[in-house]
Amino acid sequence: MHREDIGNCLLLSGAEGWNQTERDWKRLVESPGNTCRVADYAGKIIGTATASNYDNEVAWIGMVLVDKAFRGRGISKMLLMEVLTQLESCRSVKLDATPAGQPVYEKFGFKEEYMIYRMTGIVQDGFQPYYSGIRPELVQLRHVRDVIALDGSIFGADRTSLIISLLKDNLDKAWFIRKDGKMTGFTLGRQGRKYIQIGPVSAFDLTEAIVLISHVLARHIGKPVVVDIPADKTELIKWLNSTGFTNQRHFVRMYQYSNPNPGRTENQFLICGPEFG
Repeated sequence: MHREDIGNCLLLSGAEGWNQTERDWKRLVESPGNTCRVADYAGKIIGTATASNYDNEVAWIGMVLVDKAFRGRGISKMLLMEVLTQLESCRSVKLDATPAGQPVYEKFGFKEEYMIYRMTGIVQDGFQPYYSGIRPELVQLRHVRDVIALDGSIFGADRTSLIISLLKDNLDKAWFIRKDGKMTGFTLGRQGRKYIQIGPVSAFDLTEAIVLISHVLARHIGKPVVVDIPADKTELIKWLNSTGFTNQRHFVRMYQYSNPNPGRTENQFLICGPEFG
């Protein structure tokens, strides 16, 4: 995959109703170490697969797409084989699978870790951010290294390139909490094709997570928002329901063969999205 392919890749993801923008595709193609492949037929891109390589500790497979007219011909398997071959030196390979994709990934040695719910909503007028004695701050570029360090310790791998890219484009959706001079939680976000996506959200506890998310929501009243939330965060799901969010579908987080980098899942309240982990 090359930069000049992005327009055609965007057509594929758009045809599926997916939320990715041109900027998201650029993040995948341009980040050092990533593996991005296309399937071409008669000069037309008919399939894609990407893998974000996070410091050779975790590689994240995403954007496995095949044109509807070409499905059932083994194209997704061919793309996966090509991508996985390039990841042999990576310590861990993971992905978030749709129910339809899960059986395909199982054939490549992927195992189920846990479920993630996709929820969508539109915040209504009158919504107020939650505080509970906590005063979050907007992230500034001088805070980038602290965000990267906290994200790495909770996610389980260094995602420097991704974090910097998200912050450069979306500082209005980035908040953090500091206690005793130390960053304990943060939220990032980005504008998608259909929805504002909030995530990742990493926090010390549920209260911090709600404070962070509520401050993003309060700045985007009336706009469609999507979040991807681990299924064990039941209290956060209840709170999102109370603000008008509903469950859209689910993903299954999977790892190939072994899971040496699970991260601190108890502190992961929203993921970045199935294409980034």
